[in-house]
Amino acid sequence: MTKQELLTRLSDIEWEDFEVKAAQSELPQNVWETVSAFANTSGGWIVLGVAQNGRKFEIIGVDNAEKLEQNFVNPLRGHEKFNVLIQPTLKKYEFEGKKVLAFFIPSSEPKPIYFNSLRNTFIRTGSGDQRATESEINALLRDQLFGVMSARPVIRTTLDDLNRTTLFRYRDYMARMNPGLHYNSLPDDEFLLRLQIVDGEHLTYGGLLFIGKNLPINQTFPDFRVDLLEIPGRSYAEAATRYTFRLEEQENLWEYYFAIIERLKRYVDMPFRMNDMGFAFEDSPQFNAIREALVNLLMHSDYFSPMKPRVRIFSNRIEFENPGSFPRPIEELKQVDVSLPRNPVIAKLFRNVKLAENAGYGFDKMLQWEKSTQTNLVFRNEIDMSVVTFDITEKVLENEGILGGQTGGQTGGQTGGQTGGQTGGQTGGQTLSEVQKQIIKNIKDNPKISRNELSGLLKINTSAIQKHIDKLKKEGFMKREGSAFGGKWIILQ
Repeated sequence: MTKQELLTRLSDIEWEDFEVKAAQSELPQNVWETVSAFANTSGGWIVLGVAQNGRKFEIIGVDNAEKLEQNFVNPLRGHEKFNVLIQPTLKKYEFEGKKVLAFFIPSSEPKPIYFNSLRNTFIRTGSGDQRATESEINALLRDQLFGVMSARPVIRTTLDDLNRTTLFRYRDYMARMNPGLHYNSLPDDEFLLRLQIVDGEHLTYGGLLFIGKNLPINQTFPDFRVDLLEIPGRSYAEAATRYTFRLEEQENLWEYYFAIIERLKRYVDMPFRMNDMGFAFEDSPQFNAIREALVNLLMHSDYFSPMKPRVRIFSNRIEFENPGSFPRPIEELKQVDVSLPRNPVIAKLFRNVKLAENAGYGFDKMLQWEKSTQTNLVFRNEIDMSVVTFDITEKVLENEGILGGQTGGQTGGQTGGQTGGQTGGQTGGQTLSEVQKQIIKNIKDNPKISRNELSGLLKINTSAIQKHIDKLKKEGFMKREGSAFGGKWIILQ
């Protein structure tokens, strides 16, 4: 940090990685809390000789710079105060005869970092230091095994705990999507060994999660699941019901991937394409962004956490909530490829079938969402969790099948006549209900009207609107022309 950079920072309030202390003649007691907080998160600068008064800073200098330097550095480089050695970087400045000391505390590889006792573990939140909760300390302790656990054997398992159907599906997918990969020619036993799905007579943690049977997975990871919820509102409080769809339990991560991606496809603009071999493939900036977020969730989740990986689809956003933090600050991950997966075995399995980047976290692909949809992509990183949020606009919600259109059962049979607002059944013949007539009338007036706008005009919920639209399309009264973002409804009858 140069002298000018220091002055620039002093023109604003304290930053997340920057804190000032007056410390004119001696160190303040809370300086060790800040050291712990910076070391446990992304690092930061501690500046001595600057006083803060509200939102303003005043350079007051320190009286004995050499003594303060020793009093600060010696406890960090010894074993008496902190549980690990900390190597700060020192910068000295002078402003009109007033001396200022600045120490950069690096983010520590081993964590948690605390002084005197484990209870004195602090983390940085905003521009303040907070004592870490028990859950956050446990997350820091688990991160000591970051990148290691997925390759270790689960002693209680055997090869019988493999789901052979999933293995066949995975190998078939690999042969189609990455036909030149040398693993395709291997027999099953060598294939499993080379990809670290097995270790001797046992499955590895990564292999069990990715391709194992559900019962042994749950015996190792109690209440194993990856949640997907569709919530008809911008929050639970706004939603008339807690959710309109919740994904049923799947066998393992490979099966979860396909079940979840099928739901997410409904929210993206994705033209149909075929490759040179005649296989249909999915490729659009929106779909690639959503798929990258899902694969990142499955690759980097902390499966030993009491939290569960979760995808929540609200009416205005899609959230990928991951137990486990990103390994580096968000801004760093946006700029460089940091290849540091929490579960390398799982990451390699996804990468071998071209469902994930060969390096890094795929932030560049996720950020394409903003360019493609003109909406926001928000990243949040905490000690024990991370969240990626995709904003979806009203135009996104016009896409077929979104939020509740698929929730009604086939309850009505061939009843004919009016179906009612929420039965979700099929009507026979060509008879239109009053609601369906009103839908057609409003679409004639505004071919680009959204499902949410129809819901507001007709005073019925969006899932009922979607069922009527599905029926009208099926019986040839209307169709959708163009994409979710620029398309419109066409009345045919």
